[in-house]
Amino acid sequence: MSRIAIGDSALVVAMDHARTLGVVPGLEDVGATLDRVLAAGADGIMTSYGVIKHFHGRLIGRVPTFLRLDGGPSIYREDWLQYTEWSLLHTVEDARRLGVDGVCLMGFLGGEIEMRTYEIVARVVGDCASDGLPVMVEALPCPTDRIPDPSDPKAIAAASRIAFELGADIVKTYYTGDPETFRHVTETCPLPVLIAGGVRMDTTQAALEVVHGAIAGGGKGVVFGRNIWQDDDPAAVVRAMRAIIHDGASVADAMTIGRSG
Repeated sequence: MSRIAIGDSALVVAMDHARTLGVVPGLEDVGATLDRVLAAGADGIMTSYGVIKHFHGRLIGRVPTFLRLDGGPSIYREDWLQYTEWSLLHTVEDARRLGVDGVCLMGFLGGEIEMRTYEIVARVVGDCASDGLPVMVEALPCPTDRIPDPSDPKAIAAASRIAFELGADIVKTYYTGDPETFRHVTETCPLPVLIAGGVRMDTTQAALEVVHGAIAGGGKGVVFGRNIWQDDDPAAVVRAMRAIIHDGASVADAMTIGRSG
């Protein structure tokens, strides 16, 4: 397997959104989007069972690929972060049969389904122990009375640390907004911390500034979706983010590198 070594810096492109949202702008032609981001140098792909099954030859053995194993209702039933149910949809054996390089699961801090997601993480971590299949946990605070602000660095740090305690190998979580507070997250979670992109930001520069700040705060990279493949030039965004993550480029230099491809 071409696994991303634990501790490596990485630009992982998330393409699991349609499992919840249905048809998503930017993912209508999954194969074309895959080709663009892989040609531009994406370090990994995190996506759904269906995408890996149908585009197996474009992924497995070509780029480290993470399979999302869990899920909840579609957006047509419940809003993001407001779920009342959550399930393990695919097994670790499913992941092994597909030949993926890692699996991905949610950990919803504070939400109604918090305990259910932690039970799933614990089970999958145990199932992956025999061959060390890496487990990425997307550790996200949910808006609740006890977490009025999901971007609170303390809540993000708590979500990330709990993912570590449950046995994760890689954490995906929110950026706190500045390098200083994000460093509290990375210094209290003994794992590589990658940031989630969330909804598309206003500009490409804004997205690159978030990536730059996360790296400056000790982050190891990103797991970005809409801020890459909803851009007018996804390949340029991948090149620019790679320059920041792997080469320490400034935002201005990264934008130039992205456009020069």
